[in-house]
Parts: sequence; C-alpha cells; structure tokens
Amino acid sequence: MSIAAPVTLSTQGPAPVPALFVSHGAPLFAIEAGETGPALTRWGQALRAQFPGLRGVVVMSPHWMARSPLVMTGPQPATWHDFGGFPAALYQLQYPAPGAPALAQEVLGLLQAAGVAAQGDAARPFDHGAWVPLMHLFPEADLPVVQVALPVGAGPAEVYALGAALRGLRSQGVLVMGSGSMTHNLAEFFGGEREPAPYVVEFSRWIEAALARGDLKALLNYRSEAPHAQRAHPTEDHFLPIFFALGAAGDDLHANYLSREVMYSMLAMDAFALQPAA
Repeated sequence: MSIAAPVTLSTQGPAPVPALFVSHGAPLFAIEAGETGPALTRWGQALRAQFPGLRGVVVMSPHWMARSPLVMTGPQPATWHDFGGFPAALYQLQYPAPGAPALAQEVLGLLQAAGVAAQGDAARPFDHGAWVPLMHLFPEADLPVVQVALPVGAGPAEVYALGAALRGLRSQGVLVMGSGSMTHNLAEFFGGEREPAPYVVEFSRWIEAALARGDLKALLNYRSEAPHAQRAHPTEDHFLPIFFALGAAGDDLHANYLSREVMYSMLAMDAFALQPAA
C-alpha cells in the first residue's frame, strides 16, 4: 500500500536541511525497490537541487549497535553485506560513498559537548541499514557519509538526545537521517500474505497522526500509547532511529511523507522528511 506525497521542500531563503527517517526494509529492498525506492530517489534529487552545497549525511542504523556511542571516522568505508541467504546479485552491490573524517570529528565534538562519551571507529563499514536506502536516495554515491552507532540499552529519550546534539549540523548543509523500520516483526515475514496486515496500518497511521499533532510526548511513549506497538516491534531497535531524526528535527515536526508502502504484509516502509511547515 502506498500513498506517495509530492516532494515539497521550503524555498524561502537559507534553511536547515530537513531531517529524514527512512524504513530500510529487508536487504532485498536494494534490488526490489517497490514504490519506496523511486520515491526516495526523487526526494534525494529535489534535496540536492535545493541544497547544492550539501556536505554529507550522518545516519543511524539499528545494524550498528555498540555498548558506548561510536562514530564512523574512516575515509573510505567498505560496503558490508551483513546478511545471508539472499540472491547472489545482492552480494555484488557496492556503495562506494566516501567517509568524512572531518565531519566525523564535528559529530564527535557535538556529542561530547552534550555530555555523550562518544569515540571514533576508523574501521567500521557501511551496514545494509545505511547503504541500502542510500543507494536509492543518492545513487551516485558521491556524498560523504558518517554513521553513528545506536547505543545498546538506549530508549527513545536517549536516542532523541543524540539527534538533538547534532541538530545544528542541519544549518551547515548536513542531512541527519534515521534508518530503521516503521514496523518490524520478522516472525511474521514468512507468512505468505501480501496485503498489509491491519495492525501494521493502524500502528503506522497512529505515528503519522502523532507527528501531525506535533505530539512528541506521545511519540516518546509510543510503547504504551500506540496501538499494537509490541506486535509491530517485539524489540525496539528498528524503531529507535526515528527518534534520532526527531531529535535532529527539534521543533520542525512537520512530516512530509515520501512513502507509506507496506512490503510482505508486515514491513511498513514509511519514509518522511521533517521540516518547517510550508
């Protein structure tokens, strides 16, 4: 199911780069783009047209979790195929975007200034939670990318604080992005169904309605307030990157939806930019 919104970006003078949340789906999303992949590509093209001086991307993925906050600092991260049992073509894909050691040092400085004991990791490769959606967003792979690890044991408020610490980067030409999944119950992946499961739609639209209200408190307490939250996310890891994007957005809670597609009946592929209301 998809109800794609048109790409709309503010054109009133200098503006912060929107924050972004994307659902990266299954690894097959890299070669089976559905409707979400082209929607991300269109948005990426529009973003670069509005921000020709875009410096890079800072992204959090649930496929890099660390016991203490870590930041990718290498100059040329490898493409890691961190999955198994998929078609051979998937393992041939590369996303050769450069790293950004200087931007990584800015990220480290901002996190440390916010009281986060972050450290650099020069050997970290791009995991599929980063490179798969980036292949659709920026297929040229020419924008520098820095990953930030999701701390083990962090909850919504802690991840929001990490994004908030990096909020100023948006005014300096940096896209701050959370990559996760609007719903992620892999126990239901092999059910054979293809129509969107009702609980997936109800959970996703509750999140959208909370965003439309600007109700950050409800979003932070989604675990107890959102319908079917436990079923949509038996564990929180794939939902937490949304709070990285929300923290980076701050008061810019207007959500411009790029996709509401559902794959395999249970993977909601919601993607939205967070920016000031037009």
